Amino acid sequence: MGTGMFVTSAALGDVMKNDIDEIVAPEAIGYNHLPNLDSKIMENTVLHKSNTRGHANHGWLDSHHTFSFANYHNPDRMHFGVLRVLNDDRVDAGMGFGTHPHDNMEIISIPLEGDLEHKDSMGNTTVIKKGDIQAMSAGTGIFHSEYNKNSDRLTKFLQIWVYPNKKNVMPRYDQITLNTEDRHNKLQQILSPNADDDGVWIHQDAWFHLGTFDNGFKSEYQLKKAGNGIYAFVIKGDFTIGNIALNERDGLGIWDTNLIEITANSVDAEILLMEVPMAM
Repeated sequence: MGTGMFVTSAALGDVMKNDIDEIVAPEAIGYNHLPNLDSKIMENTVLHKSNTRGHANHGWLDSHHTFSFANYHNPDRMHFGVLRVLNDDRVDAGMGFGTHPHDNMEIISIPLEGDLEHKDSMGNTTVIKKGDIQAMSAGTGIFHSEYNKNSDRLTKFLQIWVYPNKKNVMPRYDQITLNTEDRHNKLQQILSPNADDDGVWIHQDAWFHLGTFDNGFKSEYQLKKAGNGIYAFVIKGDFTIGNIALNERDGLGIWDTNLIEITANSVDAEILLMEVPMAM
């Protein structure tokens, strides 16, 4: 969970490091992908099916990468605008990410099952669990660790990196518990650029929303800033966005649009929408 991948066993305390590709800034145009040739609106969409993601199983960590990460390198899948990393991680009981550094990146974690103990160089020690969202602005530099201290169950979470719109800011940490009732058959804002808005905030003109929907329920999302794109990631169940069918863990990026329409096609279908700038 960082510019290097570290693993620490809570029982043994041993640490190892695997090489990871250097993270570089995105090019001026932010799409960095091939068009979705199956879409009638292929000029402004890209579809990432779940089985096309990068995959790394380190034993203690089973991770799927929507975009290039660590030993998974796909030049057509480096980022979607300023959305650089979307990892779908499972961490074994008693294992975790040892202390490691970050700088100049906005890092968001969304637990899906279980919990992780967080410690960082700013003096924070806390536990993030399902229903929480965590955001860190790495800025001038931070060190942190994340552990699944449970002895009998794994932890599942989404790890998301977003390029900031300001470099070398003072590092900061934010964590809140969300009211899951606020996303039943509607979209709940969980992240924004504004400290006084709903959810956590980051140094970027980005907005994240979560929604859990009954089968057949329809909803709309109006983009908040002209020029932004939106990346939809299906956490659970099935959806249709426009004319594109999405299944569990599929991702769909859309740009050059002001509004998207989503339809849930299964019971308790859950989706994450990430509105992000398409260029730095």
